[in-house]
Amino acid sequence: MRPFTAFNFAVEIVPEGASAPLVNAAFSDCDGIEMAMDVKTIREGGSNDRQIRLAGPATFGQLTLKRGMSEDSFELWRWMSDSLAHPGKRAQATVVFYGSDGASERARVVLQRCLPVKLKAPSLIAKDGAIAVEELQIAYESFTMQPGK
Repeated sequence: MRPFTAFNFAVEIVPEGASAPLVNAAFSDCDGIEMAMDVKTIREGGSNDRQIRLAGPATFGQLTLKRGMSEDSFELWRWMSDSLAHPGKRAQATVVFYGSDGASERARVVLQRCLPVKLKAPSLIAKDGAIAVEELQIAYESFTMQPGK
């Protein structure tokens, strides 16, 4: 069994009603694929040596994506503006994990009903000379993990 590498991945975002992806594989960082389950604790009278644990609702994280900004990379800004104008419009995002060869798909995470919640412009520091990196945070309602093809 081979572990996944953290550097071979692609992200695809497809807004509702769109026929093509908004963005495809353009990110350097991807973080926030997570789920947790709330646990409800019940104490039963007279049973001081134990407690009952019940499964509660699931909660999901927020996906954080980072990429270098370029003069032809304003689709995230248009998506954020469109989402502000039409708050009910959602998207589907897919994160694809590739093998070490960079081509074989090892796994796929499909995030449902995505909504951009924060878009941050790059910090501009004249003396640094670094690449301008923009950051996008996406809230999602659920996700599924699928094995590779």
